[in-house]
Amino acid sequence: MAAQKGKDLLVKMDDGAGGFATVAGLRTRQLAFNAETVDVTNADSAGRWRELLAGAGMRRASISGAGVFKDAASDARMRTLFFDGSAATLQVVVPDFGTVQGLFQITGLEYRGDHAGEVTFDMALESAGALTFTAL
Repeated sequence: MAAQKGKDLLVKMDDGAGGFATVAGLRTRQLAFNAETVDVTNADSAGRWRELLAGAGMRRASISGAGVFKDAASDARMRTLFFDGSAATLQVVVPDFGTVQGLFQITGLEYRGDHAGEVTFDMALESAGALTFTAL
């Protein structure tokens, strides 16, 4: 995969009307995958090396981003989801890689404003169910 422009990594949120809308104004965005391990090491483990149970443990994905307000509809959708404690379907489009899609819940929504600057926001989302991946 060749170098890609960061602005082409898109976070799209279910718009509540059957489609997806790009979360507007994001200057930074990140998608992280994590998997917990289940340690089954015991006294009989060869050479006392740690053993992990394959296929066990919990997998999760996290999305974070920061930006400026650009679109009233996507700002309102995020705010509503956060205060309702609801999960929504999101898509993360990684250029020349693919699309990750699934339910996510907003776990953090922060607003910040500097005296001589614009109001910005930070968002954090955690997966709330199984995710699918579609390669490009």
